[in-house]
Amino acid sequence: MERTPQPGEYREEAALPPTPPLRRTPQRERPQERLERLGPRALQDAELLAMVLRSGTPGANVLAIASHLIHEAGSLRALVDWDAEDYRARKGIGKVKALQLLAIMEIARRIREQGKAPAPVLAQPGQVYEFFQDIIAGLSIEKSWLLCLNTRNALNRCLELTSGTARSTLMDPAETLRHALRHGAAAMILVHNHPGGDPEPSKADLSTTRRLADACKTVGIPLLDHVILGHPGADRLGQGWFSFKAAGLL
Repeated sequence: MERTPQPGEYREEAALPPTPPLRRTPQRERPQERLERLGPRALQDAELLAMVLRSGTPGANVLAIASHLIHEAGSLRALVDWDAEDYRARKGIGKVKALQLLAIMEIARRIREQGKAPAPVLAQPGQVYEFFQDIIAGLSIEKSWLLCLNTRNALNRCLELTSGTARSTLMDPAETLRHALRHGAAAMILVHNHPGGDPEPSKADLSTTRRLADACKTVGIPLLDHVILGHPGADRLGQGWFSFKAAGLL
């Protein structure tokens, strides 16, 4: 008898969209041959990931699986923050491939951390706004992020939570707390952008922030602020950001 999936559980057969019938790829177009001939910088993100995965499944070739992973995460960089459960929920990724991906991403994360400047302190909304300038430049859709901070309010991890449309995004407080607990956050700041430029909170922003703040109290991880990013020209205060803490809403 087929087991009924539990709430929030992925049905593996539905995790990866149907793939067109495979055709034999010319040898010079395969990632391995392109890597050998042109070097790693010539390969696209999906091709590099395909080199790690090495093989696909009867239903999808390795490039299709790699492309799907990047699409689900939102970017190659975002895969660094996935765990084994995240990988294995996608069709074509079994235990061994999940562990291989975890190892590769951990290597990438350690290299990045060893070579970067000291973690920025993000205690003020203006500091959060400056930190995100390169991230939101030219962004035409709404996204949300979780800043996991240590006890000195220095950034431990910046996680992209959601990616929505030009007008809205959906953020689940329970899922947000799961990420904060997983990454050992001593405190956290929620951040999202308004592509239109006006950082004034919507009714949904107010409701979500209240629910998250209440949930944070139950687990002992303070929500220091919720900062909405916009543009100074569209902000009635000329700041380009809205802080729930500064507005007395937290």
